[in-house]
Amino acid sequence: MTSFSNLRLYDVHCHLQDSRLQADLPNILVDLKAVGVQRIVVNGTRESDWPQVLQLAATDCRIIPSIGLHPWYVKERSSVWPAKLQACLNSGTCAVGEIGLDHWIEGFDSVTQEEVFVQQLDLASTINRPVSIHCLKAWGRLLEILKAEKRPEVGFLLHSYGGPAEMVRSFADLGGYFSMSGYFAHPRKARQREVFRRVPGDRLLFETDAPDMALPVEIQEFRSSRDTNHPANIRAVYKFATELLNKPLERLATEVEANFLRLFAPCL
Repeated sequence: MTSFSNLRLYDVHCHLQDSRLQADLPNILVDLKAVGVQRIVVNGTRESDWPQVLQLAATDCRIIPSIGLHPWYVKERSSVWPAKLQACLNSGTCAVGEIGLDHWIEGFDSVTQEEVFVQQLDLASTINRPVSIHCLKAWGRLLEILKAEKRPEVGFLLHSYGGPAEMVRSFADLGGYFSMSGYFAHPRKARQREVFRRVPGDRLLFETDAPDMALPVEIQEFRSSRDTNHPANIRAVYKFATELLNKPLERLATEVEANFLRLFAPCL
């Protein structure tokens, strides 16, 4: 039987810069090495945390930085945010995101969200960098925009995909990849689990979204001091996925590695 000791793991979406992880960060980085994490994408969500994300990537070669304006924070943007984002992307092999649409938050401004999203999507397309997309309750509109606008040739990620199973093929045909988080292991998330049975094997990725989206306590392998989702729980996500998808661990890990390296090729 294959063990995790000789497998290479990848976390496609997390937030190591989050203040809730800072006290534990040195130990977290050690734990990530211990469980076999080869690469981890750290996502910035607003102008104020972009420098932290880039600094983390400069100090640890496993980290791929990814920065953008999250739809929750578009109202906080400065007048010069596009130039700041452009400068950050020009300085290295940084991905774009977390960006997207969110019609779940109270008082959302769909016009502004779409304007900011399209600007960032266009920038990513121009320099061909992968995009990490957040979407809640706006899947139909997201699909319309992706069909109408330029998209990065390398593809895009639908992070913690919670959309309908019927839309998987349409997003995949446009270049979409789909990441599954351990949060979907909670009993109440049965619909999302079933959706991932429809995701093509060559478009599947895994994430922790740490420090948020924690797995059920009973399958967590690591606990942080502030009781948040520990990034090294990516190994538990892989274990959960092998059971859900009924695939041998070694085969699943090999497929996910190939998918990760293909999508993030411009950032390696």
